[in-house]
Amino acid sequence: MDFDFNDDQKMIQNEARRFMTDRGGCSLVRKVMDEGGSFDRELWKEVAELGWLGIRIPEQYGGTGLGQLELCVLAEELGRSVAPLPVSSSCYFATEAILRAGSDMQKERYLPGLASGELIGTFALAEGIGYPDIDALDTQFEGETLSGTKSPVVYGDVADFAIVVCNMPGHGCVLVIVDLDDDGVETERVTTVDSSRSYANIDFSRARATLLGDPAAGSLLVEQVMSCAAILLAFEQIGGADSCLEMAKAYALERKAFGRPIGSFQAIKQKLADMYVYNELARANAYYGAWAFSSGSTELPLAAAAARVSATDAFEYASSENIQTHGGIGYTWEADCHLYSRRSRALAVELGNTNVWKENVTSFLVQKLANGDP
Repeated sequence: MDFDFNDDQKMIQNEARRFMTDRGGCSLVRKVMDEGGSFDRELWKEVAELGWLGIRIPEQYGGTGLGQLELCVLAEELGRSVAPLPVSSSCYFATEAILRAGSDMQKERYLPGLASGELIGTFALAEGIGYPDIDALDTQFEGETLSGTKSPVVYGDVADFAIVVCNMPGHGCVLVIVDLDDDGVETERVTTVDSSRSYANIDFSRARATLLGDPAAGSLLVEQVMSCAAILLAFEQIGGADSCLEMAKAYALERKAFGRPIGSFQAIKQKLADMYVYNELARANAYYGAWAFSSGSTELPLAAAAARVSATDAFEYASSENIQTHGGIGYTWEADCHLYSRRSRALAVELGNTNVWKENVTSFLVQKLANGDP
């Protein structure tokens, strides 16, 4: 059994790492933050030309027709460079939802634009503070129109369309597609801890919407899309955590105190060792998630929850200890440490905090026991 990515997938990963390094890494993030933009549009065009945005999309719709594992290795490199791009909203969420449940007409309308970067999609679930109860959502879809408010929505201010999780009377939780240029849609950008990613409030007032998938399977579709996105975000978090470890190690070997590199002191060695352990545990769980994602395993919800929890813990720990290793300079604007700290905190709550995903682990295991599975 192979527990690693193959040579072609590693080549994609290495090329992505080289490309992001050549394009400036954290300097791109600072550019977006300084200019008050939503994302780097030039970089978006370049990654679209490289085929990154269409990795999961079949060739008949303009994609490269690769697969889930290739997207996982790409996600890790985007996280490593804290890339200021709407890849997660457009590729992890919107593309995945349409691939899983879209009609032929919906696929023909949206997938080519997603693959080329001409369209940006997003996924609207939250309705304010806290994780929403998908069985009691305030946003309502009725008579082919949508009313309600979603907030915060990642890249909701620049997206062309949104996949919205809402309630349909008589059916419960469903997904619908809404073009955000509709007269019944108003968006307002909101400020968050990570200003390299934009978020928005989106108000729907009888906006025209189209049902996505079978309304009887709405809750299952939401679970599947969330699980797949959780695995991909876990790879982003691992990439970010690895960067934090590398930054902390490099500084510990360079910075001297009492005539010695601070990396020679036991307290610093312990920090770095703990960061490494957290990262490797998260990687093992993410690989489990990648397997479940690519194989269509029934263990996808469990694998996604495990990957989500361990990757969130690893990134939060690594970003915090990276700042501690740098000491006072780590808290300054000039140091890059805060870019990773901000990203770790934003990603930690994007799909619900770790308490939500720990409950998912428990629920899955309890259900297995109830069914008599080993």
